[in-house]
Amino acid sequence: MRKESSTNALNEKLLKDTCGMAYALSILGGRWKPAILCRLVHGKMRYSDLKNSIPHISERMLIAQLRELEKDQVIRRIVHAVVPPRVDYELTELGQTMKPLLSAMSNWGNMHRSKTVPEHELTKEECLLTSEEV
Repeated sequence: MRKESSTNALNEKLLKDTCGMAYALSILGGRWKPAILCRLVHGKMRYSDLKNSIPHISERMLIAQLRELEKDQVIRRIVHAVVPPRVDYELTELGQTMKPLLSAMSNWGNMHRSKTVPEHELTKEECLLTSEEV
């Protein structure tokens, strides 16, 4: 963990405070958050279904990413008082406002990949969002 007074930390804070895009990317960025959000765009999901739908993500990492998204008020955690315990996740009202952004990012990423990596074939595990889904 770096010191809050380090040059790197101060530069990051300045960028987030002055650039909306940098701030948004700090919330959405990372290896696993886009995959999580892509699935939650389609509706509420049980934790186990979310975990099983994202290949290769560890339980520790999924929990950490979900907590960050919850802290940023993008997703909501719903705990059901049943045995065995059941936990669902869904986009908050604030998270719902990201749907057009996520769709545009997905479309741009797929277009860019098709032009720069022409031999790439889509797999069923890839996140595809269309404007009809948002």
